[in-house]
Amino acid sequence: MVDLTQCIGLGVAGNFARHLEQAGEITDFLHIKAKEGAPKGIFPFYLPKSDSFLNVFPLSHQHQVIPDDGNPQVEPEVALYCELIYQEGKVTGINPLKFAAFNDCTIRKEGAKKISEKKNWGEQSKGVSATWIDLDKFSLGGKLDEYHLASFVKRDGQLHPYGVDTEVLGYSYFYDILLEWLVEKLNSQQDVGPLEDFAQILKDNHFPSHAIISIGATAYETFGEQNYLQSGDEITVIVYPKHIGNIREYVERGEQPEGASALVQIVA
Repeated sequence: MVDLTQCIGLGVAGNFARHLEQAGEITDFLHIKAKEGAPKGIFPFYLPKSDSFLNVFPLSHQHQVIPDDGNPQVEPEVALYCELIYQEGKVTGINPLKFAAFNDCTIRKEGAKKISEKKNWGEQSKGVSATWIDLDKFSLGGKLDEYHLASFVKRDGQLHPYGVDTEVLGYSYFYDILLEWLVEKLNSQQDVGPLEDFAQILKDNHFPSHAIISIGATAYETFGEQNYLQSGDEITVIVYPKHIGNIREYVERGEQPEGASALVQIVA
């Protein structure tokens, strides 16, 4: 596995029903044309060769730093560790190799022109599990079919579900259709509204060989929708095989079940 600090980081916006509406961000995409049911676009959260704020590595396995301004929320996601394949300066394929639990922590910030402005405010502004699970294949019939994504925040000793516990097959775009859509966006997405020109980003970053791709955040439970993160909160995002049963019981005990990828962060 390539050093994560050498990968680019990018995310998918609007790949779960209701998330953008609950996050108050649906109006940002009013002028973005997308097929019905399709995600809205992709955004960068880490570009190691950039000369902008995005060149700071934001990922942590243990801590979540929140800014003094803005309203930070957990965005529970599945992240894919991928190889990018090029031909004559164009992305021709994406090869997902591993997956992990991911917190695409985001600030709800009025006046931000680009999604990326809400995504990286320095070191430890996001989280990824230290446990990456090898993929047998990224298509129906593979091990990922059997996984769920859940998230919790513990505050003042009480555990609250933050995102809706969802099977990963509940993503709007997943497997082949997601990869085809990502290839198209990496090559053709323009600098429009909250989105950025990704072909130029890849060129400016010397056509990186690997990427961490966060593929979209779940809808929120009531607590997640109504509560921003506070110092002292404990975040858990976990991707787990559904056969293990009640994941909340494991989280309450501070255990990671076999076959799961768990991220636990303390907010500062």
